[in-house]
Amino acid sequence: MRFSLSPHKNRLAAATLLGASILTSAGVASALPASAHCADAIPTSASPAVAGFAPASLDVPASLDVPAGLSAPTSPDPELGSATPLLKGSTKASYFWDDASGRAGDTGLPASGKPMQKGMIASPSWPLFTEGYVIYKGKKAPFFVGDRGPGTPSSSGIMIDIDAKTFADLTGGTFNSDTLAVEGNGGLGHIDVQYVVTKWGAGVGKKNYPMAFSTGAWSRKDTNPATPPKVDVVND
Repeated sequence: MRFSLSPHKNRLAAATLLGASILTSAGVASALPASAHCADAIPTSASPAVAGFAPASLDVPASLDVPAGLSAPTSPDPELGSATPLLKGSTKASYFWDDASGRAGDTGLPASGKPMQKGMIASPSWPLFTEGYVIYKGKKAPFFVGDRGPGTPSSSGIMIDIDAKTFADLTGGTFNSDTLAVEGNGGLGHIDVQYVVTKWGAGVGKKNYPMAFSTGAWSRKDTNPATPPKVDVVND
C-alpha cells in the first residue's frame, strides 16, 4: 500500500521474507513487521552497487569494508554526547508515522509492539530497541529502534526512517497530525544525518553498519558487533 507522506512511502511485506517471530530486548515475542518503510522519492536510476551491502555471512570481522554511501566511524566528538559510542557514521534519512490509524497508507503498529511515538526510528538491520542519537545541522535528537524500514530505499542508501515529529524538529517544519506529513520545511523529505549508536538491542539484527532490508540482516542474530570507535584522550 502506498504511503502518502512527503516523501511518499510504501510498506514492504516482511512476512513474505520470513514468517518467524522476533524477540525484543524486553523479552516479548512480537510478530515480524507486516511491512517495511519505503520512501518513494528514490531515483529509478539508483546505482546497483548497493547490492554490496549484503555480505555472505553476518559473522564477519568488525573491520568489514564500509558499504558505498556510508561513512566509516571516526573518533567521537565530546560535544555529541556523554554516552560512549558503539558505532558512528552517517547516512541519508527519511521519515514516517505509523500509528495504526489507517490514514495515509498506514499499515499498522510498529514491529516492536510499542505505540508510534517521538524518538522512534525504523532501521532495516539494527536490533529492535537499539539506542542512540542523530545529528542534523547541529541539532541532536535521541532515538530507539522501534520498527523495521526503510524497505526498498535502504537498497539505495537510505538507512534510517525518523519519526515525523522529530524530523519536523530537525528540519524546522511542523508535523500535520491530520495528514501525517511534515510541512513548512521547504519540502524536505530526505536529509543527511550523522548517527551514533550508544546501546545495542538484545534481539536479532546486525550490530554494525546498517544494511539493506532485503538482505534479511534484521532477522539474524549477530554475535560479532562492531568494534567501538576509539575515544581521543586529552592529557593535561
